[in-house]
Amino acid sequence: MLNHKDTIFALSSGRPPAAIAVVRVSGPHSRDVIVRLAGRLPQPRQALLARLADRHRESGTVPGSFEPIDDAVVLWFPGPRSETGEDTAEFQLHGGRAVVAALLSALGRMPGLRPAEPGEFTRRAFENGKLDLTRVEGLADLIGAETEAQRRQALRQLRGLLGERAERWRERLIEALALVEALIDFPDEGDVSEKLLQPALDIVRELEGEIRELLADTHRGERLREGLTAAVAGPVNVGKSSIVNRLAKRSAAIVSPYAGTTRDIIEVQLDLGGFPITILDTAGVRDTDDPVESEGVRRARARAEAADLVLWVTDATLKEPAMLPAALMGPDAPTVWVLSNKSDLIEGSPGDGGAAERHGARYLISAQTGAAFDELVGGLEAYAGEFFGGTESSLITRQRHRAVLQDCIEALRRAAVEGDLRREDMVAEELRSAARALGRLSGRVDVEHVLDVIFRDFCIGK
Repeated sequence: MLNHKDTIFALSSGRPPAAIAVVRVSGPHSRDVIVRLAGRLPQPRQALLARLADRHRESGTVPGSFEPIDDAVVLWFPGPRSETGEDTAEFQLHGGRAVVAALLSALGRMPGLRPAEPGEFTRRAFENGKLDLTRVEGLADLIGAETEAQRRQALRQLRGLLGERAERWRERLIEALALVEALIDFPDEGDVSEKLLQPALDIVRELEGEIRELLADTHRGERLREGLTAAVAGPVNVGKSSIVNRLAKRSAAIVSPYAGTTRDIIEVQLDLGGFPITILDTAGVRDTDDPVESEGVRRARARAEAADLVLWVTDATLKEPAMLPAALMGPDAPTVWVLSNKSDLIEGSPGDGGAAERHGARYLISAQTGAAFDELVGGLEAYAGEFFGGTESSLITRQRHRAVLQDCIEALRRAAVEGDLRREDMVAEELRSAARALGRLSGRVDVEHVLDVIFRDFCIGK
């Protein structure tokens, strides 16, 4: 078990070598660390240029002198006015490997200090009330954001929009609960039931409606975190891997004239118009006796059926191209675009960069020459923009948020039913359940089991 009273340290900037490295220290010994390394303590939140030296380690060349480490900018943040809520020190020094190693080594020799675990700085900020759990998750998403749309969504979460709204809901729930408990305490006071119970039920129904409206967002926030999935599927030898490589602008998949080359699913992450799209290169769909290829075909069909968009590739030189599988034609099937590849082999077809023949969701392309790929990429960008439309206002970005809010509205629904039956004690209990659910959203109560899962994905030093 880690002692949360320990003073922790870590490199918080990128891996050296770099122009500047930032090493952070948080905990009760932070003040002593600065004095020991810099010789004096700077004014709070004011930069001090100092020569760092391990003043408990004499130089091997000059007796009575100390081993210098580097000239660095030193910052001192006394708690609770710091990022973690604890006494915090920050050293900005040159980012060479030996320089960083020397400082970390000096810190490691100091009593009461230990290297930080992944996410431990942020966890301390959470435990000291500097961040609620939704902001912590927003910070994790911001660090992991790969596209502009993901960055904007994570920044909204980091600003605490969902947590603040949940806290307002919780305050109104407590107001309704106070009314019901007053009714329980004074049951014989004339018309107290109508004066107290009805306003409480009005709050319950209003909150239930607001939360249901927030949940009715078709999971767009979660999907933006994960990215839109487009599966490139079709029969063997139609150029699926070549199309994936052309979209990725690199050799992500093996291209071969032999049927059945692609056995497993290859994923390529793209940023199209600021939106995240994962392109899946799947095995060619055909009947085969090869058990390995057969498993690849099974996985290809499963991933295609679960994708948001299927790019079904056919051979434009064939008079009768392969038909779509039945699973991709039903009412619950994903959106399907047909890509007729190998247009360069058709007599009289457009050459390199020629215009695409597009009819609805059908493209005539050439993975060999790149013909009509600009139009295909433009179509994908437009589709992604439409698919993620409305995410600017989406506050729910994780399944955890959705599950907790669903628990809350279920408790509110039960409270309304019990209120109609005039069972005030049951109304109060359901309101407490709803308030506890909102508390789990922000991390106020009963979230210990999710903390390790959240913080383990952070990098060390954050």
